Amino acid sequence: MASTPGQIRPWRHLAAFVAIVAALYALVFFTGDGNPRPKLGIDLQGGTRVTLQPRTETGAEPPREQLLQAQQIIEQRVNGLGVGGAEVVVDGSNLTITVPGQEGDQARSLGQTAQLRFREVVGGPYAAQQQPQQQPQPGAPQPGAPPADPAAPPVDAGQAPPTGQPQGMGDAVERDVAPVAFSRPLQDPVPPPAPPPAPGPAAPADPRLAAEVDSARQMRQSSDPTVQETALLTLDCNARDPLRGYDDPTKPLVACNQDGTEKYILGPSFLEGTEIASAQAQANTTGVGWVVSLTFESLGAQTWGEYTTNNVGKLVAFTLDGEVVSAPRINQPIFGPTQIEGQFNQADAEQLAGVLRYGSLPLSFESSEAQTVSATLGLASLEAGMIAGAIGLALVFLYGLFYYRVLGILLILSLALSAAIVYPVLVLLGRWIGLTLDLAGVAGFILAIGITADSFIIFFERLKDEMRDGRTFRSAVPRGWVRARRTILSADAVSFLCSAVLYLLAIGQVKGFAFTLGLSTVLDLIVVFLVTHPLVALAAKSRVFSNPGLSGLGEAARTGAERRRVLAAASGRSKGA
Repeated sequence: MASTPGQIRPWRHLAAFVAIVAALYALVFFTGDGNPRPKLGIDLQGGTRVTLQPRTETGAEPPREQLLQAQQIIEQRVNGLGVGGAEVVVDGSNLTITVPGQEGDQARSLGQTAQLRFREVVGGPYAAQQQPQQQPQPGAPQPGAPPADPAAPPVDAGQAPPTGQPQGMGDAVERDVAPVAFSRPLQDPVPPPAPPPAPGPAAPADPRLAAEVDSARQMRQSSDPTVQETALLTLDCNARDPLRGYDDPTKPLVACNQDGTEKYILGPSFLEGTEIASAQAQANTTGVGWVVSLTFESLGAQTWGEYTTNNVGKLVAFTLDGEVVSAPRINQPIFGPTQIEGQFNQADAEQLAGVLRYGSLPLSFESSEAQTVSATLGLASLEAGMIAGAIGLALVFLYGLFYYRVLGILLILSLALSAAIVYPVLVLLGRWIGLTLDLAGVAGFILAIGITADSFIIFFERLKDEMRDGRTFRSAVPRGWVRARRTILSADAVSFLCSAVLYLLAIGQVKGFAFTLGLSTVLDLIVVFLVTHPLVALAAKSRVFSNPGLSGLGEAARTGAERRRVLAAASGRSKGA
């Protein structure tokens, strides 16, 4: 015998819901960092705000298209670094980055121009604290270096002595240079000619900035060894670099490393970072720390292979925005993936890989000092919002109890269980995708109270209609559910579609509102199908809940009874006739 449509086994559905909730809370407490609290946005926990001011070549405001492109690239860097709750907003001609929590240092690095270049090391490394006493000459012995072995082959500029220490002069920094990680060399490589270097950028038209850049180029990008020696003596590695984003790749460069402890004399760029196909951070399998693994486009890979073939044993510098990231030694020809090795921890390697992976910014930016944003105002607003939500929830409870009497308890229970499943989902999404809860998200959850209550009311009103047609409470539940289910699915589908469209088109905190509203809509369906319907089916079998005087269904039950009497009387008259 076929079962009645809408007939279910309530305990199975409730058990499935309990299993889902138990699994979610198990993930919350026994996986990840074990912190059972959701991530909060900058308006609720405070954070850091950094303003990026563009530096254009004309000195005028940058084109809107370039600002939007820079905003998109920085947003991709934010997502790649997993900085949850960060916002990148175009504010006039500036970009403003806000990062919640204690991640302000990451906010500053997000505006990095990311012009990666590969340059030959002509001289260095030299200690930044102690300057060289004379200009290095190719093949000449260096002060303080051990005497050269007459039988040893001559060492070219940039090539380390046979002792394994980096070549230097004066008080050179003595350290082991990390070798470039290499793949299996290609046999008898025949690479094509290298592509020409990118043209050097023009100096900005702003008089003050243009004067700084021109002066720095004349001093630090000169081919004259005497001028290079002067540049080494005067270069302050801790000061702001006017050449950041404006160094000419076709000329030599006197530069510092990123931590400001070493100086280098570098040759012109022979390979640009635009030839990078992918960049990934990974643990160093041959040593300690982390490395960044690069793969090149076909032309860039062959250019790199040709250079490493002709310069085995020499140092090569990877420069990022005019700073030396790493200067490893070439151990053999490389015609495959290459690793950038430096003093990287996991965060540094992932940051650099993300910057290289998502490309260079179309503009050079000056970043302001990171400003700490207080959460006092946001917490006050949250308190006011929670009070408003509590008042609204209390009114919904009173309405349910007044209108549906004892069955209103099922409405309250459904809302409580909905909150029980929303909380772990919010915590887990904060861990997995960096979802943060801000004031707009709180508003979305408060609005979702109405969505859950609407689903309950739709079901109950459909039950009343069935009972007015003459059915009992028990028989009305499966029939009313079949019809109410269509309406609930249609309403939630419209709500979810609106949330999705709003999320795709909106920016900033409005996206958080749309996301939480859509999430609540999906969870509402789980609660309605696995909790509300089974509880009503159990209530229909209870004497207390099925009592018309207590259930709030008295009027519908009386109308149904009157209809049954009329139908019975009509049936009796037809039989008598």
